[in-house]
Amino acid sequence: MPRPSARNQRSDAQRSRASILDAALRTLGADPDAGVEAIATTAGVTRQTVYAHFPSRGELLAAVLDRITEEAVAAMDAADLDDGPATEALVRLIEAGRRTSGRYPALLRKITSLPASPDDDQRRHSPVAERLERVIRRGKETGEFDDRLPTGWLVAVTVKLGHASGEEVDSGRMSVDEAADALHTSLLRVLGATPRA
Repeated sequence: MPRPSARNQRSDAQRSRASILDAALRTLGADPDAGVEAIATTAGVTRQTVYAHFPSRGELLAAVLDRITEEAVAAMDAADLDDGPATEALVRLIEAGRRTSGRYPALLRKITSLPASPDDDQRRHSPVAERLERVIRRGKETGEFDDRLPTGWLVAVTVKLGHASGEEVDSGRMSVDEAADALHTSLLRVLGATPRA
């Protein structure tokens, strides 16, 4: 069993890491090009402390993206995905993810433009895909969604359409509301559900 001092050190290190990630989200959310010095200042630590937890800027950005993913998944879980019609649950799930990413648009553009390994990309998308799959399967079982297309395919299409919606907003070709409406309508059509009026 670890000595109390070892437990305290681990606990301090976890708090320090969490504080740095919180500071990175705030700092990079306001200025995606902010440096490690600015993040350290916001976190109330030294640059050396930041580098002790995140040896490179790339590792820090990857951890920030993981934190945003965790926020999105928590928001999805809070959206009561097992309640009510699957059609409405799907819209709530999509909106929960969109609201989370909408808090960090410039930061997410910056991070997602950087190279990522297929394994990391899969790991980040996996919890979102699992929730999508759950709602889509439920919709198929209740007859709300057409069951002729494979669930995995429908999950992949949903993710791609979600990315396309974000890209349209980022490019200025659509407003946030227009892109959300187009996304909801497109998804419900792909799933064989009747779009809401």
